[in-house]
Amino acid sequence: MNPALLRQAIERAAENVRCGGGPFAALVVKDGAVIAAGSNRVTAANDPTAHAEIVAIREACRALGGFQLTGCDVYCSCEPCPMCLGALFWARPARIFFAATAADAAAAGFDDSFIYRQLALPEAGRAIPVIRVADPSAQRPFEAWAAQPDKVRY
Repeated sequence: MNPALLRQAIERAAENVRCGGGPFAALVVKDGAVIAAGSNRVTAANDPTAHAEIVAIREACRALGGFQLTGCDVYCSCEPCPMCLGALFWARPARIFFAATAADAAAAGFDDSFIYRQLALPEAGRAIPVIRVADPSAQRPFEAWAAQPDKVRY
């Protein structure tokens, strides 16, 4: 863990606030060098998925020419939210470091605890109903995937 890189993520988050963005930033580091950085762009891009970690993951994957962050560390100004944590697990970095906690973010008005509570509920009981619709062709994409001889597994 490199404290200077964590402070760099924190300072980037503070700068993003001064520029009208959200108070979050993330760095992707490989072999001690920053290969990508992201700041919260939700309101700037009108994109609810443009969290700092997602922006950094996308930039890092472009830089690396692949879809995984193998051998990389991720430094976040704050504990990743459920969406970002999921994306980070899919990206498979070696380690994730963060400074502020989810409780700190909640105190500032960025409370994601309701998402964790919603995920624990059955689909029909969630604030936004999630409804499975049975369709006889639902397995076709998976069958096509299984039959694809040159698929790239992830």
